[in-house]
Amino acid sequence: MWLFIAFLSVPLIEIALFIQVGGFIGLWPTLAIVVLTAILGTLLVRAQGLQAMADIQNALSQTKNPTEPLAHGAMILFSGALLLTPGFFTDAVGFALLIPAVRLAVLRYARKRIKVETQGFQRREADGPTIVEGEYEEIDPRTSHEPGNSGWTKH
Repeated sequence: MWLFIAFLSVPLIEIALFIQVGGFIGLWPTLAIVVLTAILGTLLVRAQGLQAMADIQNALSQTKNPTEPLAHGAMILFSGALLLTPGFFTDAVGFALLIPAVRLAVLRYARKRIKVETQGFQRREADGPTIVEGEYEEIDPRTSHEPGNSGWTKH
């Protein structure tokens, strides 16, 4: 239900802001602000997106939990979508999400509301070597590598 309310209220807020700002400063300055915020937002999102990708790669290469860098990257991506959407309200939210402290606050709020459970196997080195069971069939190497006959296609 809250998603429906968001999809209904955001365009109404944007229309109201366009009317107010346009009436105060005029049509062309209003349009210029919308275009400039889109350009500036694109540049900022690109720079912070590259930094987020580097943070994700560092977390993965150091075998750290990549949850926080991934969440920051997702918020930066969402910020970019908001900044490319014409409007003052979406630009304000988009620019706010480009501030690391705001992203951290959103992340803390989300952590309080989301419970994550992990399932699956945990590999412990104390258990010894990993053994994979399976069946095999020996193939005569003289007959298996005939050019053009892979066995997957009919010739």
